Amino acid sequence: VQLQASGGGLVQAGESLRLSCKASGRIFRIDDMGWYRQAPGKQRELVAKISSTDNTNYVDSVKGRFTISRDNAKNTVYLQMNSLKPEDTAVYYCNVQAKSAQWRARDDYWGQGTQVTVSS
Repeated sequence: VQLQASGGGLVQAGESLRLSCKASGRIFRIDDMGWYRQAPGKQRELVAKISSTDNTNYVDSVKGRFTISRDNAKNTVYLQMNSLKPEDTAVYYCNVQAKSAQWRARDDYWGQGTQVTVSS
């Protein structure tokens, strides 16, 4: 399973960005999909996660501003980020929990990371 993330960039505070992450390759089933971020000097943190039944959860700092969604037909997860703040600046990584074959155990897969920079 390979993940390709896109949509990062440089924006001003208050603006919006939409991240996308498409899974490809040998996929039997995708379970949870999510976005993590890592700012310089900080640990990677979970930003948002969506289950296969569309249950979502968010880190408190983005609630009401970010929305995670998925398109199962396209094996893609999205992160709509509104009202961006300078503290949202980080490298954003998509994560997928998936099985590449029926007989394989579920594994974690990571995208390559996409930079989001919010200027004040």
